[in-house]
Amino acid sequence: MAFEFEDLMDRVTELAQTGVAKTMELTSTGIAKSKEVAEIIKLKMDSTAEQSAIRKAYIELGKLYYAERGAAPEAPYTALCERITAAKAKIAYNDERIADIKAASNLTEEDIEASVDTQVPPEEDTGVCGEESCSCCDEPASACDAPEADKREDL
Repeated sequence: MAFEFEDLMDRVTELAQTGVAKTMELTSTGIAKSKEVAEIIKLKMDSTAEQSAIRKAYIELGKLYYAERGAAPEAPYTALCERITAAKAKIAYNDERIADIKAASNLTEEDIEASVDTQVPPEEDTGVCGEESCSCCDEPASACDAPEADKREDL
């Protein structure tokens, strides 16, 4: 009986050691995977920050181009410059109408603010066309009239 008990104890010890070794292996594998996942997440965050920097640079580039060449743009940019010019004209018209209405009605800015809640929450830029904000023009996606081929999803 002693012989069988020693064999049993040896087998239990061997199984326990194998279990501990396997647990250590799985733990080190899990730690390695966690480090890899953390690095991937960090790299994705860095890429997102770089995409944001690119988007801002594109906006600045567009503003510079419009300021310098908006009156006589090159052919590929004509439609976009015309959209900007038309929007600016509409804003100027709206501002004139507001001033006229205020003058005719003796309204002040405080009167208007008191009667209308003008607080609009800022739009969240997803950077993906078809969602809340369009990545090709920073308009709300529902207002963007650019053809799908013109929408840049790589920003």
